[in-house]
Amino acid sequence: MQTVVGVRFKSAGKIYTFGQGRLSLIEGDYVIVETTRGMECGKVVVAPHDVPDEAVPPHLRVVHRRADASDRARVEENRAREIEARTVCEEKIRQLGLKMKLVSVELTFDLSKMLFYFTADGRVDFRQLVRELAGVFRTRIELRQIGVRDEAKMMGGMGCCGRPLCCATFLDDFVPVSIRMAKEQNLSLNPTKISGICGRLMCCLKYESEGYGCGGCMCMKKKEEYIPAQNDRVVADEGEGRVVSVHEQRRTATILLDDGKTLVSAWEDIVRVEEDDEGTMRLMPAACVERPPRERGERRQRPANRRRERGERGERSDRPPRPSAKGEGGKRRTQSGRRSRPQQRSPRPNTFSDE
Repeated sequence: MQTVVGVRFKSAGKIYTFGQGRLSLIEGDYVIVETTRGMECGKVVVAPHDVPDEAVPPHLRVVHRRADASDRARVEENRAREIEARTVCEEKIRQLGLKMKLVSVELTFDLSKMLFYFTADGRVDFRQLVRELAGVFRTRIELRQIGVRDEAKMMGGMGCCGRPLCCATFLDDFVPVSIRMAKEQNLSLNPTKISGICGRLMCCLKYESEGYGCGGCMCMKKKEEYIPAQNDRVVADEGEGRVVSVHEQRRTATILLDDGKTLVSAWEDIVRVEEDDEGTMRLMPAACVERPPRERGERRQRPANRRRERGERGERSDRPPRPSAKGEGGKRRTQSGRRSRPQQRSPRPNTFSDE
């Protein structure tokens, strides 16, 4: 067993695991740790806890020491140097005529490296820019090209909901978001309405996607609760009909009655019609029926007597077969029974001359 802590270097950055060592740390302490970029000052966000040896990350590094007042003052000085470095870098970019946008500047705690984050449409040759920045700051310079989602996370902003961006406040890492999540939640598929300020799909589409499982059932609901599905025979206040669509968020179902009318009713007001082993029809309330979940890819089995019932009602049974001017196979045939080939056109002469 080893005692580890979780350290974060940014307000909404990733949490890294370090060994506690011989120190006695609590959540909220500032510590000095050694990273791949050099010495850094971070904040303990996960209290010390014991983990088994097999769960310990490889090459685990131990907290160097607890940060004091002088270390905190040095961090503030580095923030002021980052602002100055940003101004100098933007001026160099304009002088060199590079098509890139500077987003953020970071300086390590021990002043051993300075990182510049930028965005660009394509590849940028910034070798001359690195040489000039190294001559000004006399330290190791590193430029990193990032995407639009990372740009929004670093710069922050307000979302369409009126709150600060999730990626800039509490999201540790980006999760994959697809247009299918918006379709399952009955949201508008207009990209301008479901995209964030970064131009990509909003991360909040992932929050409720787990509630929309296969078959229209929500994982957060109780197992004994029944959710109407399409093509179910139900009885509503105005008569019996068939479910044509289900709205998960409003907990309503659209029913096509036998008399041709359309009705929108709540799940609690719907009674499902089931047929027992003896062939008699019995009514069951929708909130008390348990539907076995369907596996992904499995199609709903339609009743075998559906076509028979259609014939008994007289649908399409009295219609004579429509005469077809085409022969079998859907293509015209000649009197001899052979298919007529399309007449080939003779090639047109070239109208261009060498004169």
